[in-house]
Amino acid sequence: MNPLLEVRGLRAGYGPVEVLRGIDLNVGEGEAVALLGSNGAGKSTLNNVMSGIVAAWEGRVGFAGADLTRAHYRDVVKAGLIQVPEGRRIFPNLTVLENLELGAFTRAREHRAGNLERSFALFPRLRERARQVAGTLSGGEQQMLAIGRGLMADPRLLILDEPSLGLSPLLVEELFALIRRLRDGGLAVLLVEQNVGQSLEVVDRAYVLENGAIRFSGVPSELLGSDELRRAYLGL
Repeated sequence: MNPLLEVRGLRAGYGPVEVLRGIDLNVGEGEAVALLGSNGAGKSTLNNVMSGIVAAWEGRVGFAGADLTRAHYRDVVKAGLIQVPEGRRIFPNLTVLENLELGAFTRAREHRAGNLERSFALFPRLRERARQVAGTLSGGEQQMLAIGRGLMADPRLLILDEPSLGLSPLLVEELFALIRRLRDGGLAVLLVEQNVGQSLEVVDRAYVLENGAIRFSGVPSELLGSDELRRAYLGL
């Protein structure tokens, strides 16, 4: 079966500085995949190239059989590749409901009512705070809102960029339980994280990114079973 997302030979950077050095990566339908690496490894740059925000120098980004390498970010969203960015990036002066509705602006407008109920069912606190200005939410609630907004677009693949960053341990547990539910529900997820231990508990496969290159890929048991990988790349 062809992968839903297929990245081949991807190179990119900023000005003369090369950040991505020939990335190969794929995610299948309904599969949860982790992209692990420290700060500066190139994770966010890779996300932004796949999302049409940063231009690729070389290589290809294929998604659902289409070539999105040079696609505008709106066309990437229309195709169903949705990124929940690091730092949440909600609209703080709009209400929770307005933020969620904006998630369906480019894609899935006809399913807005149903997707809104889906988001409220996943995050009951958002229903309670629907008329509240988003900037007054706690950090955990803002992360719920960012994920809910992404789900409003009916994603075929959801990229979660550092979703656990800055959350309390209890909220981190809730977040990874949610990711497991999304995967079990058939949604393809690319989880970009520094939280290695919990990431490997909820994904089918993982890639380790270092200095802009993939150093290892495999199933979680292979990563955890290698002392060298654990020490050198995973910090375990």
